[in-house]
Order: sequence, then C-alpha cells, then structure tokens
Amino acid sequence: MTHLEIEAFFEIIKAGSISSAAQNLYVTQPALSRRIKTLEDELGYPLFSRKKGQRNIELTAKGEAFVPIAQKWLNIWQEAQELNSLDNSNMLHIASVGSVSSYILPHVFENIAKIAGNAIRICFHNYHSFESYQYIANGLIDVALISDDIYYKGVETIPAFQEHMVLAANNCKKYTEIIHPQMLDPYQEIRLPWNPEYDVWHDFWFKSTPEYRVSLDQMNLLEHVLSWDNTWAIVPSSVAYKLSTLDYVSIYQIASPPPDRIIYYLKSSNTKVKLIDHFLTALNNELKSIPGITSYLEKANHTASPIDCLQNFCIKSVAEN
Repeated sequence: MTHLEIEAFFEIIKAGSISSAAQNLYVTQPALSRRIKTLEDELGYPLFSRKKGQRNIELTAKGEAFVPIAQKWLNIWQEAQELNSLDNSNMLHIASVGSVSSYILPHVFENIAKIAGNAIRICFHNYHSFESYQYIANGLIDVALISDDIYYKGVETIPAFQEHMVLAANNCKKYTEIIHPQMLDPYQEIRLPWNPEYDVWHDFWFKSTPEYRVSLDQMNLLEHVLSWDNTWAIVPSSVAYKLSTLDYVSIYQIASPPPDRIIYYLKSSNTKVKLIDHFLTALNNELKSIPGITSYLEKANHTASPIDCLQNFCIKSVAEN
C-alpha cells in the first residue's frame, strides 16, 4: 500500500470517475487504473463497482468500509512526512476512547498548557481500546487511555482511575433518589456499550433485549438524545458530571449498580517520559475535581513498575469495598 495508491483511491471518489481523476492527477487513465488494481490486489477485495456503459463508478460495500481506514493511513503518512520539518521531541501523541476524550480531556489539555507551556505540543487521536494497543506497540502513540484491558505483548496496562456508574435521565419523568434497574423502561434506554463487565450487568437486568430507544457508540449525540422525553442512559460519573449541567437532565444513584468503570492507560517505551508525566499530572488534577472518581495517578505511580501499580490498585479497591 503506497501513498500514490491511497491518493488515487480518494481522487476517484472525489471525481466520480477514473478518467476525471486521472486528469486531476495529471496521469494517464491506464496508469491510474493500475494503481487501483494493485491496491485491490493487496487488500484482496474490490473497492469500486465497474459497470459496462456507465462512466461513473461507485464504491463497493468493502470500499465504503475502507474509507476511514485509508484516511487513518493517510494521516499517519502525512505526520511521518512532517518529521523532516518539525522538531518532534516536544510532540506528545495521545489516544483515548470517546467518552474520556469528550468529557475529561478538554480541561486536561488546557491544564497541560499551564503546567508545561510551550514545552509540549499535543497530537490527539480518538481510538478504540484495541486500536490503541496496536498503535502503542508500533510506537505511533505515546500514551493512551482505554476501557477494555487485554494482554498485549510488550504493552503495559496500568490503572488510571475508576468511577461509579449512575443514571442520567430526561427530566420529563421523575425518579426516586436511588432507582432500581427493574424500575427502568428498556424501551426508553439510550444504550451505550461501556465495557464487557457492564454488558454482563446489563444483560442480567434487561435480558439482552434489543428494544432500546436508540443505541450509540459515540458520545457526540448523547446530550441531544437525552433531550427526548422519557429517555435515560447509564453513564460513568465523569459523563454524569458534565450532563448534570444540562437543565433537562437529572442524575440518580442506582441500586445494585453496574461494576465501577475502570480506565487504564498505556504508555510506549520511548524517551518522552517527561511529556507523559505532564499529561498524567494534568489528568490527575482533573480527575480529583470530579465526584464519584477515584484516581490512581498520584505522582508515585507515574514511575512505578506495572506490578507495583496493579498491587496498589488492588489494595485500594479492596479497602473501598
């Protein structure tokens, strides 16, 4: 897979035909067709649907699915090219799951500027947990916040914080201060897949019912959907803390609640120890300001071994329970 092949792929999408794309790229049509054919051979599936007598071509289903992957590849390639002109020593590449990036990291990035000033530049990426493991292992990311911990050779998984799960509900319906899951109408749920432990809890109380109001895998629509009458969602404390500022949302405790959500951080074994420390310090400062969160990012844990961090985390968890 080369930059010329990815460039050809996006230009054909933009132009709508191979002939127009070839003109825009100042190459012959056969040369452009060969680039796409080579890319398709490498991937093992067709990207475009070619029909006789039809000038314009369309993406196949797999071609559509390949678009965001190609965009990520292009972004990484562009970043790699910038290394020639940029001093990358003060650039910190950070990745995170969506809920943390939406509801915690904005203030963290602001605080990093107060701590480090111009000594640190941030390049942020929104990735799922498994993607972050891959990018950390390959050295493309310096530090990542993930929710689904797995074993991945060569990557440290260290507890960052844990937070209670609570109910966020539209004010159209009032609940008691502490609500039992059986009192909730699953047909009005905004379903969010927080982590495997939460899914087990959810299936126990709601019997894996697909009869939710709406299912989301991104945070950017949650606040809007909660404005619908009678809707509700079970969310971590960090999300609830921000939602509580909305005049149409109330926050409630849950009887027999889901397990606390645990967020871990991954860090690469590169030389940016000081930059990562600045980030973890700013993150810890923000976490301490949010009710319902227990942070494990005190200064001593930044340089502790993974075993020490996990032991401290387990000791604190047992003490709290």
